[in-house]
Amino acid sequence: MLHPALLLGASSPLTKIIPGLMIWTIVFFLIVFLVLRKYAFGPIQNMLDQRRESIRHALESADEAREEARKLLEEHKQLVGQARSQAEEILSEARRTRESMEQRMRDETEAERQRRLEETRKEIAAETARALEQIRSEVADLTLEATSRVVGKTLDAERDRELIAEAIQGLDFSKLEERA
Repeated sequence: MLHPALLLGASSPLTKIIPGLMIWTIVFFLIVFLVLRKYAFGPIQNMLDQRRESIRHALESADEAREEARKLLEEHKQLVGQARSQAEEILSEARRTRESMEQRMRDETEAERQRRLEETRKEIAAETARALEQIRSEVADLTLEATSRVVGKTLDAERDRELIAEAIQGLDFSKLEERA
């Protein structure tokens, strides 16, 4: 059995085949198609081709930009690596410089200490010599005084001093020096 909608469509004037109308429809369709082909399809196709070409260029540019970005990233990584190695070199050089300066300061301090120690030794030796000379002079004076009192008269001071100086020169004052 046929469906009622099909029966209704078969009886409709829009669904009836009319040969004259069909020919004119085909003629108008061909005319419209040729006009569109001549004036619309060409520019539309050109626009589509241009759009396709611009998209292709954009993709190529994006690929080039991506490759350039990758290269720049590699260069950046290299530069960072170089900067790190230079920083390590600078730190290493600073450590070596610090160590050499510390060693130089220790050497200078030791040299200064040795110089002062030597100066102190010289001063002690000079003071010891002065003290011994002073002791000799006082011994000579005391000996003259004691001799004058024992003999009971004043002796020739110049001649007696020479004799006493010779006698004192013969004495060993090294024991006094060792105690000092």
